[in-house]
Amino acid sequence: MKHILFSLIIICSLAFNSFAQNEQTLITIGSTKVTKAEFERIYKKNNNNLYDEADKKSPEDYLELFINFKLKVIEAETLNMDTNSVFINELAGYRTELAAPYLTDVKYNDQMIKELYDRMTKEVNASHILLKVEKNATEDEDLIILKKISKIREEIIAGKDFGEAAFKYSEDPSAKTNRGDLSYFTAFQMVVPFENAAFTTPFGEISEPFRSSFGYHILKVHNIRENRGEILVAHIMKTYPQGATPKIKAEIKTAIDDIYKELVTGADFTELAKEKSDDKRSAEKGGEMPWFAAGRMLKGFADPAFAIENIGDYTKPIETRFGYHIIKKLDQRGVASFEDSREKIETSIKRDPQRSITSKTIFINKLKLEYNYSENSIGLELLKGKKIGDRFEEVNFDLFSLNEKTYNFGELRRYIQNNKITTGTYSASFNSWVETEITIYEDSRLEEKYPDFRYLMQEYHDGILLFNISEEKIWNLSVKDSVGLEAFYNKNSKQYLWEERFAGSIFKCKDKNTREEVDKFLSAGMTNEEITDRMNSDKKMVTIDEGAWEKGNNPIVDYYIWNQAKPENFDEEITFVRGDKIKPEYKILSQARGLYISDYQNYLEQEWIKYLREKYVITIDKKLLKTIKGV
Repeated sequence: MKHILFSLIIICSLAFNSFAQNEQTLITIGSTKVTKAEFERIYKKNNNNLYDEADKKSPEDYLELFINFKLKVIEAETLNMDTNSVFINELAGYRTELAAPYLTDVKYNDQMIKELYDRMTKEVNASHILLKVEKNATEDEDLIILKKISKIREEIIAGKDFGEAAFKYSEDPSAKTNRGDLSYFTAFQMVVPFENAAFTTPFGEISEPFRSSFGYHILKVHNIRENRGEILVAHIMKTYPQGATPKIKAEIKTAIDDIYKELVTGADFTELAKEKSDDKRSAEKGGEMPWFAAGRMLKGFADPAFAIENIGDYTKPIETRFGYHIIKKLDQRGVASFEDSREKIETSIKRDPQRSITSKTIFINKLKLEYNYSENSIGLELLKGKKIGDRFEEVNFDLFSLNEKTYNFGELRRYIQNNKITTGTYSASFNSWVETEITIYEDSRLEEKYPDFRYLMQEYHDGILLFNISEEKIWNLSVKDSVGLEAFYNKNSKQYLWEERFAGSIFKCKDKNTREEVDKFLSAGMTNEEITDRMNSDKKMVTIDEGAWEKGNNPIVDYYIWNQAKPENFDEEITFVRGDKIKPEYKILSQARGLYISDYQNYLEQEWIKYLREKYVITIDKKLLKTIKGV
């Protein structure tokens, strides 16, 4: 028995020491303390499951990156960025979304998961008509809307065009432009009632009216096809400024057409994206965007992107309401297997109580037991028979308690007023008020009860602050500070080198006779502009591309200048070049602006980090750091 007790004491002691060690301060930055547990969690999260094992870092190496990250967050807090209403609202929005799975009992089964996976493998093309229902509408008001949309459905079944009906009746603002057409979508992209109706309404038929949080809908299914999966693209974008005039839009179209010409003649897509794309976030990665499914992206962008056949191919300039894009296909993947998708489906179910088989009553009853819920029988007796608006002799009285906190009639009355309940009895609103208050109480304790939730909220908090301060101190500054960029370029002007290039023109003639005419004009010393004016007055007989190309940039130049393989389907009798080789030279700022902006951003960040490390005193418990195992 002594041996057993001694072993238990040792185990408990080790466990306590481990817990105590995890709560010890590993890093102190100014007055901010970071525990071993916080650092270890982020270290493991960011160094596990990396695409390249070589990117993994030891705790000692990762510590420097972590300190730089924390310095920026602490500086943002010092500048009161965390008190900004925009930040507070953004973080609150994320918290509401993250809290949802914790505030309901969610139950699901294999049949539901398999059904949702089956939906994920398909895409539905549907149109809809929406009639809105106000949040606090009465049953009579709700019924009026239902009758109205039922009548619209009857008109369509009798022969009225669905698109015309959507344009005339639908209260979805987009119906005025898309006539109710929502294009293709798959599972988890629409609210649950809408998704259910879309995947259960037979092709070509009109659904029965159904209710969502927005109001009443009817829909028509136009087509169902296999899900095309997700696509990875890069794009070069020229954006419309706010209130752009037709003249400005024409200038932007000319700019994107010029970029397209550079691509056609062999320019590198990645470099052009870095230098000339107005989408600065993707430009840093050579135009690369996150993976997306068709229904997750603007239709005018998604359709041309998915229409690209081969990886490496790109579109002609396409227009969306944001501007012009050239889209290049980098990769494509189908829907993941059922087993690989299962965890994602379960997570989505948990985060969407509408989709799950839930029991709010079970959830509330469980919390009532946990928090020692008790009702005040005297107070409840006073409520009996009282209608909303009736007067009470008592000014206020208790109704229930939760963890020794009491809730009174005044709070019930505020709940009724806030929810604009004007009819019925106080007793009828009592249970919904209790559910609301218990849910609010549970919500307030999530960080305390669930460490994973607390850590995730901290990550969102720090991530938003990091983005905001980086945008102010680095990204926006590097673009706006033309004087600083010029000075940086002057100090680093020999950073990017053009290799040996051919500078001149590529002539593409319609036929041999045209080639002979062009040769004569060149011998006579005519300019390219004069030649095109003369040759293309009636119809296009010759195309002349001017530029400078490195080896590997253009197959025609490669063939003539660097003796590379002859391009496929190439006719050298009607296509030729004129010009000279240029020795290697350094790129000027305008030729490598995107690259120099990126370097300038790195420089600004390094200088900023240097300033922050001087501003804040940093101490590290190196002995404690050694107890953290590498991944």
